[in-house]
Parts: sequence; C-alpha cells; structure tokens
Amino acid sequence: MINKVILVGNLGRDPELKRFDNGSVVGKFSVATSESYKDKAGEWQNLTEWHDIVVWGLLAERAESTLKKGTMVYVEGKLTTRKWQDKDGNNRYTTEVKAALFRKLERKESSGSFGTGLPSPEDEFPPVKQVESASSSPASPSVESAVEDDLPF
Repeated sequence: MINKVILVGNLGRDPELKRFDNGSVVGKFSVATSESYKDKAGEWQNLTEWHDIVVWGLLAERAESTLKKGTMVYVEGKLTTRKWQDKDGNNRYTTEVKAALFRKLERKESSGSFGTGLPSPEDEFPPVKQVESASSSPASPSVESAVEDDLPF
C-alpha cells in the first residue's frame, strides 16, 4: 500500500514550533495549492485548497529558519489523521500531511520560472544513508550465486 503526498504551493503562514520537555520539536504550517478550470459557462474559475503540514525534529527547526509566509515550497510526505476532543467533548478529526522532506522553491529572476523543485539529499532529515551495491563489498555473495539454486521451479 502507498500513502504519499506531493504538494507544490505557497505558505499561508510562518511555521510555528512547539518544543516539548523531552527535547522533541514539532512544527506546523499551511500550504495553499491552486488550480484554474473553466466552468460550464466557459468562465475561468480558481480553486485554492489549504493543506496543514506537520514536521518533526530537525526538519521542523529547518522549516522555522528557512520558510516564511508566501514562500513557494515543494513538500513530500504522507497523509495522517488524528482524533481529538473539542471543548464540548465531541470527537473531531484532523487530516494533515506529515512531511518527510521539503524544499524551498525560488523564482529565477531572468526567466520568471522556478527551479526543478525535485528533492535532493539535503532536503531530508535525518540524512539518508547511502546503500552500497552488492558488487562493492567483497564479503557479499553475488546475486547470481545467491539465487542460482533457490529457485522453486
């Protein structure tokens, strides 16, 4: 199963951080995505969706230091839903994007366009460890020898 969200939009507010006694940090901000379409009458309509983003740890601290209201951002993560109770004791549900990485997008002044927006290793915290290929390790058996006699047919 897959639970993956990719958004490109503008921050609706500066990231807000909350620090806990145990040292963990959570950050929240909202991202607006927009699309245009023609309605039945042939008139152009704009539709804006707001998405609540949650970031943890070093990613939250990086969001606080690099993102500001209005910034265009690429966000990658997963949808999460949490249950909570309002002041009257009613159960409420909130759906958020738990971000795994984000990248601030900047307009290139000369062309008026944006960069690729694709994530790079420095966009993700903690850094992803590089996996060495099987051929680079002399102690690991080759794929051919490991599969040669184990085939069920």
